Amino acid sequence: MDGTVLVADDDRTIRTVLTQALTRAGCKVHATSSLITLMRWVEEGKGDLVISDVVMPDGNGLEALPKISRMRPGLPVIVISAQNTIMTAIQAAEAEAFDYLPKPFDLPDLMKRSARALDVKRRAPKPAPTPRSDTGEDLPLVGRTPAMQALYRLVARVMNTDLPVLITGESGTGKSLIARAIHDFSDRRNMPFVVAQASDLQGVDGPASLLSRARGGSLVFDEVADLDEDAQARIVRMLDMLGGREDGAAPRVMATSQTDLAGQMEAGRFRQDLFYRLGGVTLHVPALRERVDDIPLLAEHFLARGERDLGTVRRLSPEARELVRAYSWPGNVRQLENTLKRLMVTSSEPEITRAEVEGALGSQPLPEPMKGMGDGDKLSASVARHLKRYFDLHGGQLPPAGVYNRILREVETPLIEIALDATGGNQAKCADLLGINRNTLRKKITDLDIRVTRRRKLM
Repeated sequence: MDGTVLVADDDRTIRTVLTQALTRAGCKVHATSSLITLMRWVEEGKGDLVISDVVMPDGNGLEALPKISRMRPGLPVIVISAQNTIMTAIQAAEAEAFDYLPKPFDLPDLMKRSARALDVKRRAPKPAPTPRSDTGEDLPLVGRTPAMQALYRLVARVMNTDLPVLITGESGTGKSLIARAIHDFSDRRNMPFVVAQASDLQGVDGPASLLSRARGGSLVFDEVADLDEDAQARIVRMLDMLGGREDGAAPRVMATSQTDLAGQMEAGRFRQDLFYRLGGVTLHVPALRERVDDIPLLAEHFLARGERDLGTVRRLSPEARELVRAYSWPGNVRQLENTLKRLMVTSSEPEITRAEVEGALGSQPLPEPMKGMGDGDKLSASVARHLKRYFDLHGGQLPPAGVYNRILREVETPLIEIALDATGGNQAKCADLLGINRNTLRKKITDLDIRVTRRRKLM
C-alpha cells in the first residue's frame, strides 16, 4: 500500500496509532488535530486519502466533506466517529464519504479499507446534499456493535433506491423505526408515510385508496405475516399494478415481520409470490441480547431523553448499569426504554440502584407466547412451551428472582377476570365457581387490581 494519507483527529493516541500503522504499510502520513489544517493540505493538493474524525475542536468533519469534494473531486475520505448513531452513517453516505467506521475501530479493518480507498478511483461527485433541520436525535437507533453498524451502512445505501425493503427482527427491536428512518432521510421525506392496516385493503376501492394516500411516498405493511390470504393476494395485485407505472407516483414499498416468512411460505401460510415481491432488500434488526455492548449506550440515550422531557436527572449506579447490561431483555429495545422510563419516575434519588432495577425487572410480565401454537393444545402443554421460551430468552442466565409469584399472577389474573365475567360480577358466585373463600377472592381482587363490573348475567 502506497500513497499519502491525511489523518485528522483531536485524539493524540489515535493519530499516533494510525501514523505508525500506515507508515509501516508503506504510506506517507500527515497528521493533525485541526480541521483547518486538514482543509489547507487538501487545498494545496496534498494527500491521496483522508481519514477524518467528525467532531473536531475547530469544525465538523462531515460538514467539510462537500468542500473537500469540490476542491478535490475523487479524493476518498474515510470518516471515523464516536457518534455511533444511524444518522452518522446516513450523513456520511449522503456527503459521499468513501467509507465510515465507528469508534473504537478495528485497526486491521481500517487498514484494509484504506488500501481499498487508495486503489479505487472514485466516481464524479454529486452536488452537496441539502441540510436538514431534523437531526434524528430522537431515534433510539444507537449502536457501535458491528451488527448495527452494518445495518446502518445498508440503510444508507438503500434509502434512495426504489427497491422494496423487508425489515425482519423480534418484537421491540425497532423495525418500524428503521422503516421510518429510511423514509425520513430519503428523497421521499416530504411525501406521505403510510402504514397500511388490513382494513385498508378491504373493499373494491381499498387498494386504490391506499395508493392514493401513499402517492410518491412510502407504503409500509407492518407485520405482514399477520395478514390473511385474501389481504396477501390484494397486495400482490396492487404491487403488480405499480410495476408498470412511470409517473413518479408509485410509493416505496416496505414491510416488517417478526415471523420467519421463508418458513411461513414453506408451510403454506404465506404467498410465495408476495414473499419475492417484498424481499428486494432484507434488513435484519438484531435482538438486544445479540448486541450487548449497545445496551449501555441505549440506556444513556433514554436517560438523556427523560432528562429533557421530564426535567428529571437520573443515572444508573455502576451496579445497576452492570445488571442492565447483563439482562437478556426479551422485549428488546422497547422493554429497555419502558423500564428506564419507569425508573426515572419511581426512583427518588438521582442515582438508580441495582435493587430498583431488580424490582422493575422482577415485576414485568412474561413475554407473549410464540405465534403459531396449536389451538388444540392442552393448557399444561401451552404453559410449558410458554415458560420454556421465557427461560430460553434469558440467554443461558437465570431470570430475575420471584419467577413463581410472577407466573401465578400471570395465570391468576385472567382466571379471576374471566370467572367474574362469567358470573356477571357476582363475587359470591365467582368464589363458589373458583372453589375459594369469598374473603380470599376479595383480597385477590384488591391485590391484583381487578376491576369488577356488576351486570345481569343469564346463566
